[in-house]
Amino acid sequence: MEFVYYTAAGLILYFLSDWILRKVEQMRGEAFEQRTLIFFVIILVLALTSFKVIELMMTS
Repeated sequence: MEFVYYTAAGLILYFLSDWILRKVEQMRGEAFEQRTLIFFVIILVLALTSFKVIELMMTS
């Protein structure tokens, strides 16, 4: 059942990261040159955090 939680979290994080990046670019007024790298950092931080929360929920 864990794979369902991780898959759902991955999909949500993908769209959330894209939304966050678009909002930051909108506030900035222009697109970032290294857009892919910034997207990767956003999704990495969110993934590490959410996957740890899922792991803690599964062990308790």
